[in-house]
Amino acid sequence: MKISVLGLVMVLSFLLVKTDVIPVKKQTDTAAATIVKDSLLRHVVLLRFKAGASAEEMEEVQKAFVALKSKIPQIVSLEWGINNSPEGLDKGFTHCFFLTFKSETDRDIYLPHPDHKAFGNILGPILEDVLVVDYWAN
Repeated sequence: MKISVLGLVMVLSFLLVKTDVIPVKKQTDTAAATIVKDSLLRHVVLLRFKAGASAEEMEEVQKAFVALKSKIPQIVSLEWGINNSPEGLDKGFTHCFFLTFKSETDRDIYLPHPDHKAFGNILGPILEDVLVVDYWAN
């Protein structure tokens, strides 16, 4: 059976469109309904430190944030880095932390977790601003 190049492109395009759809399943427990998506939940945290923050204080924040991965089992992965973009569009945000969760429920356990709150006590005195974006990876 011969398949034309155009036919192959059409089939592949159809498959790509169909795989772009993220199925959503509803899961119900007695406490509340939770929507579980078949992808990963990303939690992006950008930090801008106060002008007087020392390199040692910023390093302490970085170490404390990274340590959350070993303290809070709901964190699937955590990576971080310091901005090095040449575009000049960072608005003073220098540090990026990128966390992955399996579900909104796991993220919601992380947010009020005592170790996360303790981290906030380390960060708070030198924090100028924070930007947080959560999204489901496509």
